Amino acid sequence: MSQEIGVIGSPEFTTGFRLAGVRKFADVPADEKDERLDDAVEEMLSDDDVGIVVMHDDDLEHLSRGVRQNAETSVEPVLVTLGGGTGSGGLRDQIKRAIGIDLMDED
Repeated sequence: MSQEIGVIGSPEFTTGFRLAGVRKFADVPADEKDERLDDAVEEMLSDDDVGIVVMHDDDLEHLSRGVRQNAETSVEPVLVTLGGGTGSGGLRDQIKRAIGIDLMDED
């Protein structure tokens, strides 16, 4: 079972996670996102040690269609995006996909 959290994004985005002890990260400077982000995401998704991949929501727009689809539909590791004003519906869907049940289901 995968145990690590992986973080992909700008050095400013990954720094807080690194200070909190996250060891798997890919720094992709803002001016290189279009060239390097796809490779960083594919590498992180193929790492057997990574169970959760964290990215900024805005970075999804820089991914190619295929890589974005793979990332968004991946079950292990699961992709969690932060920021960008996704609202509770987006986070709720991410949690549901990650653990397989809807914790907020009122039925």
